Amino acid sequence: MYATLYPSAQVINAIAADTTGLRGTVGFTETSVVDPYAAGLIREVHRAAEEGNALAADTVLRVMVTRLLTRHGSILPTPGPRAAGARGAVRARAVLESRMAGPPTLEALATELGTSPFALLRAFKKQYGMPPHTWLTDARVRRARRMLDAGTAPAVAAAEVGFTDQPHLNRHFTRIVGVPPGAYQRERARTYKTGPEPPG
Repeated sequence: MYATLYPSAQVINAIAADTTGLRGTVGFTETSVVDPYAAGLIREVHRAAEEGNALAADTVLRVMVTRLLTRHGSILPTPGPRAAGARGAVRARAVLESRMAGPPTLEALATELGTSPFALLRAFKKQYGMPPHTWLTDARVRRARRMLDAGTAPAVAAAEVGFTDQPHLNRHFTRIVGVPPGAYQRERARTYKTGPEPPG
């Protein structure tokens, strides 16, 4: 019969800080040790929990974890952020595309993807030829353009894609498309209504 306990990393670190000289992220480098006394303490924790004695269960758990840390614990190396390659850039693009109206900051995006802001910025520029914020602005204009084609009002399109207001959309839309969104939509509507002019 097996009896197991799964204390969280936070619990382990807190007990280590209280009862040992270990600081930081602590854990166990050995996957299997023989310690009959600790095994008995694990059974006591389960017995106390089954009897509804939370105070005893918590106390014995701390004694058991302290013993294991003292005999077998060590400070674990903190993994550094991994490099953000092409796959990280593609994942970053997908996040930005899915949260266009409320994108994360570069730091938050890098943290979410497990890398550093600088590494993500470098990988993104290598993959797409521009930094994430520039790509996002262009992507917002492309999506707004599709919305205008479908008849959405410029002000509504601006809000939907994440621009702060219509003038913000106007500025970037004009820069990329060549005309303001209102003029673009009117021209599209006129062309759709009358059809292309026949060749002369």
